[in-house]
Amino acid sequence: MSERADTAEPRPDELGDIAAEQAESRHDEDDRLKGEFVSAVLDAVEADDRDRARELVSPLHPADIADLLELTPSERRGEVAAALGDLVGAEVLSELNDYVRDDLLDALLPEQVAEFAAELDTDDAVAIIEDMEEADQQAVLDAMEPEDRAAIESALSYPEESAGRLMQRDLVAVPQHMTVGQVIDYLRDNRDLTTDFWEIFVVDEAHKPIGTCQLSWVLTCPRSVAMADLMKREQTLIPVDMDQEEVALRFQKYALISAAVVDGSGRLVGMITVDDIVHIISEEAGEDILRLSGAGEGDINQPILETVRTRLQWLVVNLGTAILAASVVGLFQATISKYVVLAVLMPIVSGMGGNAGTQTMAVAVRALATNQLTSSNTIRQIVREFRIATANGTALGILIGVAVGLIYGNHDLGIVIALAMLINNLVAGLAGILVPVTLDRLNVDPAVSSAVFVTTMTDVMGFFSFLGLATVWGL
Repeated sequence: MSERADTAEPRPDELGDIAAEQAESRHDEDDRLKGEFVSAVLDAVEADDRDRARELVSPLHPADIADLLELTPSERRGEVAAALGDLVGAEVLSELNDYVRDDLLDALLPEQVAEFAAELDTDDAVAIIEDMEEADQQAVLDAMEPEDRAAIESALSYPEESAGRLMQRDLVAVPQHMTVGQVIDYLRDNRDLTTDFWEIFVVDEAHKPIGTCQLSWVLTCPRSVAMADLMKREQTLIPVDMDQEEVALRFQKYALISAAVVDGSGRLVGMITVDDIVHIISEEAGEDILRLSGAGEGDINQPILETVRTRLQWLVVNLGTAILAASVVGLFQATISKYVVLAVLMPIVSGMGGNAGTQTMAVAVRALATNQLTSSNTIRQIVREFRIATANGTALGILIGVAVGLIYGNHDLGIVIALAMLINNLVAGLAGILVPVTLDRLNVDPAVSSAVFVTTMTDVMGFFSFLGLATVWGL
């Protein structure tokens, strides 16, 4: 009589628990790949155990595989990608950081890149190809199917960071004379249609969009209803040459899920979906923050020499402004030599002015980027910031004036630093909004250049107001 095995196959609910435990072993509480998991994959690759490496990585989402490659040391990425084989597919490439993706693309043949690009939506394929060297780009295009190549070349003909680069050409458009039933049959019978869409665009004889219809409306409406009666005629059309930041603002303002993109003649040429917009919003916000600090792209995967060059040019500019501020101090050497404590206190005035100016500047740059600050309300916002600066400067001036007067036993010194604090806060508030607005009117990106001008003005005026008042006061 045979004995029964003591172990049994896990039940379906137990399989779910096991999968959850395995997922927890790969990610931390912030849904980031754990260091020990990354090390385990790298160890398996180093031991030439590709099966083990693939076993560890295969349950991951393409975005997580992209994270794994970004966390891998640059000199080992090619080795890891080769070990993972087809797990590093088109979707993974589209999720990768630009610099990491460029490293991997350099190791692939044009035919392989063309194969990956053909599997992606046009916008994702363009994102992969657009940054390649011209010769490599042409080799990839030559290896593509004529239809895919034409779509990519058309997208590349539009300016960078425009709607034409961002849009995808796979969409569903129907003539207005069709009924709901005919549209449903059309969707079922055409297997070449895109599988990811939320709305159907209704076009006229010239292929110009005249309305839009959510997919849910089609599914819940009687078959006999005409699309012309069902569609919503009010729609937000995106010009093909519109900057991607402006596109993102329209999506945010009108709560769009997708939108039609039209060419100069008003013909429907593509659509943009909200998943692309989320990426653009994150990208543009990050760029503005980094530009304010002069850190360039701020990408930790950027080559060291590029990072040094980007940061150094702004540090040199800041060195020049520091020399300018120091020259103002030099004008009052005699006053400082008579009362050395002025040298101790003057950085407080300039530093607090710089902080106040940075606050105002950050608010102004964001308001300009989101179209909250326009020509119609600029004067009102300048007056608002002046009032805020007056209140803050008065409060800070009283605090520092009383403290200095008590600590040094010199009420005149307390009055001087209080007045200087008020003056520099007023300068900071006005500069913080006037500089970005002026640069924006001159078609200069205020996120790039505002910080240099604002900090220079607050440093110079901080030193000048404090030391000048001290000289006039007879300290």
